[in-house]
Amino acid sequence: MNNKENTKSKKIKKLIAICLICSIIFIAATYAWFIGMRTVNVSSFEIDIASTDSLLLSLDGSKWDTTVTINSSNFTSVSYTGNVNNWAGLGTGRTVTGLKPISSIGEIDTTSSTMKMFEKGSLTATPGGYRLLASRIHNYQSNQDYANAVNAYGFNTENGGYVAFDLFVKNFSGAAYYTEDNILNEEAIYLTTDSEVTVGSTGVQDAGIENSVRVAFAQIGRVNGRTTDVDTITGIKCLPGQNSPVTGICRVAQIWEPNDTEHVAAAISYYDTSCRLRPNAVSPATDPTDITSAASYTSGSHCGTVANGTARNTYAIGRVVDIADRVDVYDGAQYNGYTKTTRETYTGAQPLYAYDYFTDTEKDLAGMQRPVFITLAPNSITKIRVYIWIEGQDVDNYDFSSIGKQIKVQFGFTKERFTDEEAQGQDGPYMPTGDTTKPVFAGVESTLALSTAEVASYDPLDGVTVSDVGAETTEEACTANAGTWDSQNTKCMYDLTTKIQVTNPVTATPGTYVVRYLVSDWQGNYAEAFTTVTVSN
Repeated sequence: MNNKENTKSKKIKKLIAICLICSIIFIAATYAWFIGMRTVNVSSFEIDIASTDSLLLSLDGSKWDTTVTINSSNFTSVSYTGNVNNWAGLGTGRTVTGLKPISSIGEIDTTSSTMKMFEKGSLTATPGGYRLLASRIHNYQSNQDYANAVNAYGFNTENGGYVAFDLFVKNFSGAAYYTEDNILNEEAIYLTTDSEVTVGSTGVQDAGIENSVRVAFAQIGRVNGRTTDVDTITGIKCLPGQNSPVTGICRVAQIWEPNDTEHVAAAISYYDTSCRLRPNAVSPATDPTDITSAASYTSGSHCGTVANGTARNTYAIGRVVDIADRVDVYDGAQYNGYTKTTRETYTGAQPLYAYDYFTDTEKDLAGMQRPVFITLAPNSITKIRVYIWIEGQDVDNYDFSSIGKQIKVQFGFTKERFTDEEAQGQDGPYMPTGDTTKPVFAGVESTLALSTAEVASYDPLDGVTVSDVGAETTEEACTANAGTWDSQNTKCMYDLTTKIQVTNPVTATPGTYVVRYLVSDWQGNYAEAFTTVTVSN
């Protein structure tokens, strides 16, 4: 029996935490790049988020569950009061809504706790590409000129052209809470290998719009995982203020670039046709006409090669681009060869930056080569600002790519570096009986309301049971192992109720609490269940 308990304990310590997001974007326009003069509209966009094993999710900091859903219809109602979610401009009173060309290097404005993003200010043809001017999107100001970007609570809000929403992640690992912002105190989270961005079932294949999608995860801050005050959780900011329980984070966002090696033929052709080499010998400081002068480009000389199956840098916009910068959209060592407007490191004054995205190539690395995607502190509630947009500086974002119309986004998180196949081989799992069935809880209420007087008599295990299907295929073998034979379904059943581990943080202090149930069978198959308990006077 002790050996079985030891095996169970080891299995529980290896719990996998997964967060899945599936989304559908319907696009109805013909241009998507900075070159484009039209808007890529969103007629529907839905995100279903599911989590299991040591993580709970919330959109409002109050209701916690293993699954939450946010879409263009409910993005305000399912979120907390005073939220600044943005669904590509829906609900702002604008006549034009939808996705538009945007660029970002994931830098966070610590004053407004929003990500710095840039949009096209002007674009005109050059002899070897297109001159770009870019302005910063006003998701950080609250003056009268941007009154429609400020809600009734006075918070800065996001603007149209992209999707942004808050996702709260409760991590159950550990008991200690580390107040300092230090990734060495945090747990590694990996992007699941089945994460992908594709054209949806009703979309047009081979247009390539899916190759320029970006998804950013900006950790704004966190609080102790035992925190129940909703205002404290939803009010997490980069700069929490003196004596605040909030740990501000707001490091540069992790941005995922799906399909980094995929380039459709039309995108390659468009690039080859319009891009020409721009020699570094021409200096903007001494020749104010270089961006428009034919002499500033090498006539007939094509830019660096873009080929399907090979990844290429995106020189994303890191600051406002004005006339004095003389930026061509093709600037960069890998494209027209011009490097005086680009920088390869995060520091520097140049407007274009070769951002080091987390790519599908990295996601698909196996075993010990698989890199960490993000990190989360143990025993914490982290506020993550999720951004989804079409990167205007991506070479795949060419004219007419948006005829693809529908984009499907799916990604997930796991704490396990290895996939099941890597850890146990193609013939796994290596269990003596081959039992891989998880136990099943019964009697666990998803939500429960208690008065402060009722807390003292609250028993989280009252009425809760858990059963498990054993591997035994005969009644004799079942009863010999202390199981109960189900003759109707010819199954061996085990009652694991006494093995339930429960974490009950409920106190008589009004607030919202999450009770966690955990159980594992003898083979290490585990199951979790949760009850969200609201205590009121």
